[in-house]
Amino acid sequence: MATCLPRLKSVSSKASVIKSICVFCGSSEGSKPIYKQHATELGTSMAEKDYSLIYGGGSVGLMGTVTAAVLAAGGKAKGIMPEPMFRHGSPQICEVIIVPDMHTRKRIMGEQSDAFVVLPGGYGTMEEMLEVITWSQLGIHTKPIILLNTDGFFDLFVQWVEVSAKDKFIHESNKSIFVVCNTVPEIMQALEAYTVPEGRYALDWANVTDSEQAYKVYTPTNYSDI
Repeated sequence: MATCLPRLKSVSSKASVIKSICVFCGSSEGSKPIYKQHATELGTSMAEKDYSLIYGGGSVGLMGTVTAAVLAAGGKAKGIMPEPMFRHGSPQICEVIIVPDMHTRKRIMGEQSDAFVVLPGGYGTMEEMLEVITWSQLGIHTKPIILLNTDGFFDLFVQWVEVSAKDKFIHESNKSIFVVCNTVPEIMQALEAYTVPEGRYALDWANVTDSEQAYKVYTPTNYSDI
């Protein structure tokens, strides 16, 4: 894949200790009992491993199932919800941080998590998953990203990644930014064994802020600058 961005010359390290996991998943339970079963197993295993849950808030769907399982097993959970969704959404079953918008929600979920686990879901789940994968590719974080491939749910996504890499839209090594697992025990192992791939971009994000005062505008003097 052609790019002018600098690449890392060595494998970066992930957080040495995982204390909290952000789980992306559907706000519905899906059509198959195995979806809810895996969500329950994940929540129970997280609590047993003393992993705190960070999620999008609420009590419905797979999101609610994972959270209820974490709490039932004595674990800790925290939801992050935009204010409109908090006002009109389902009842809350744990502590919730109320934020103004979706962008802030995702930023805080990322900041408060040491790893990401993705279960089946719809548009929102896929968007959240692809954003944290992209953030890893750009060198914004080095956190594990694990997909629970319940009943082959993510098979087509993996095929798309393979095609994109074959056609040079994704760097070959960046196919391993995420790890696909078929069972919850595999997830627990993958979290510990995760290695950040070398193909990621070596960009410096240390001094980037969200302040509008930090915005800059560049206008090329001619198109040869592009």
